[in-house]
Amino acid sequence: MEQWLEQLPALAMAYGMRILIALLIVVVGRWVSKLVASMVRKMMERRNVEATAVGFVGALVSTIIMAFTFIAALAQLGVQTASLVALLGAAGLAVGLALQGSLSNFAAGVLLVVFRPCRAGDYVEAAGAAGVVEEISIFSTTLITPDNKKVIAPNAAVINGVIVNYSAKDTRRVDLVIGVAYDADLRQTREVLSQVVEASEYVLKDPAYRVEVSELADSSVNFVVRPWVKSEDYWDAYFQLMANIKRALDDAGIGIPFPQMDLHVQQLPERPPVL
Repeated sequence: MEQWLEQLPALAMAYGMRILIALLIVVVGRWVSKLVASMVRKMMERRNVEATAVGFVGALVSTIIMAFTFIAALAQLGVQTASLVALLGAAGLAVGLALQGSLSNFAAGVLLVVFRPCRAGDYVEAAGAAGVVEEISIFSTTLITPDNKKVIAPNAAVINGVIVNYSAKDTRRVDLVIGVAYDADLRQTREVLSQVVEASEYVLKDPAYRVEVSELADSSVNFVVRPWVKSEDYWDAYFQLMANIKRALDDAGIGIPFPQMDLHVQQLPERPPVL
């Protein structure tokens, strides 16, 4: 007992210093984790990343740094961390295999956040659906369809497919195909269509619109009408132009053909009665 008491100051000095250093490592590691997580959050906020993704990535970065901090503190106390690291690695591998689909969605969410092929408020076609992007979360992307349905698509399906972003540019071209009868005067038809386009308040002056003959179809001469509008005015311009073109062609006496079928009934000779 006396011998143990005599060694107590030396033991306290040796292990006390290790404990202090371990505590110092934990304190510094916690400060560093908060600092790095804050820097990551600010960087993502400057890039207009969604708040959900900002919070998740910040927490993930802080957790990773704190995990390494605790391992370093345990090593300072003399704990053999090699087996602990191996155990954590095996556990991480097992969890990764079990959550393979979720991890692929998470990785896809990170790519969507970093490269930003679309953002909240954009109208897109992705993962077999079309709608306005409501939210890009860590594992899924939420779309609101034009008829107000909510579509939740896995991020992996979004990033691995074709993404058509209709809101990426400020302007869009309205492509209309207008068929008129073969006996219609082409110059008059082109003039009527051009007047309708020029009268629309949605059509932009630059780039210039085009009205051209595109096809001599089976029952009609097809014109293409291609004005440019602001992206947010696309459907208003589309519906207005279609209605005004129909009225203008009717007023000008220009016919719009439609499919017709002529049925000829032939009188067959009567057959003699069968005895």
